[in-house]
This record gives sequence, structure tokens and C-alpha cells, in this order.
Amino acid sequence: MSTATYELLAASSHAVNMTVAFIGGLVIVGALIWAVRMGLSVMEREPERPRADEHGKLPETGAVHEEREMREPDEIPLAADGSPRLMPYELHHSGSRRGEDQSRRRWLPGSSGAFGSGGSGHV
Repeated sequence: MSTATYELLAASSHAVNMTVAFIGGLVIVGALIWAVRMGLSVMEREPERPRADEHGKLPETGAVHEEREMREPDEIPLAADGSPRLMPYELHHSGSRRGEDQSRRRWLPGSSGAFGSGGSGHV
């Protein structure tokens, strides 16, 4: 085979590659156009957004305030040998209960490092 044949094959493979890339681009553009049209048709079927006067209002008493309380774990008693097993209906609905001492623990300078790291802290 001569060099002219190689040049012809190289040029034809380049043209095929360009054609495949162009067709692939058209497929991607078509898929994007289809996705946008489908999204618009879904949006048209949705109910209208509420107007400003249709939104919820605060109650007459004002905003609901946060309640803060100290909780402590509600431990499950260990069954001793020979004692009956603790059944699921005997468990409490929550894994913690309201603590007896409701005073908040405060950080004391020099008592600990950064969030329990054990460092010396600020001295």
C-alpha cells in the first residue's frame, strides 16, 4: 500500500469520527430538550402556589417557645439468673427520663480541654 492509501484511510476515519461525534451531540441535545419539555408539563399539572394571604399565621399567643430540660438515661435492669425476662411491653416509650436535677452544668475554666479532649484547657 502506498502513502496515498494511508492518507485516504486516515482522512476517512477522521470524517467518520467527526460524524459520530456530531450525531452523538444531536442525541444529547435532543435528550435535554425532551427533559425540559417533560419538566414543564409536570409543572403545569401541579397546583398553583399559595398567595401571601393564604399562608399560615402565628397564633394569638405568639410563637411557641422551646422547652429545655435535663434528661438522664432510663436504664434497663439486668435480669439476674432465674428471674423472668424483661418483655417489650414492660419497656418505657423513651430511652431517657426527666432528670431530678434540672440545673445546667456550666463550664469551669481550667476544668477540661476542648470538648472532653482531656487537655489542660484555658488556665
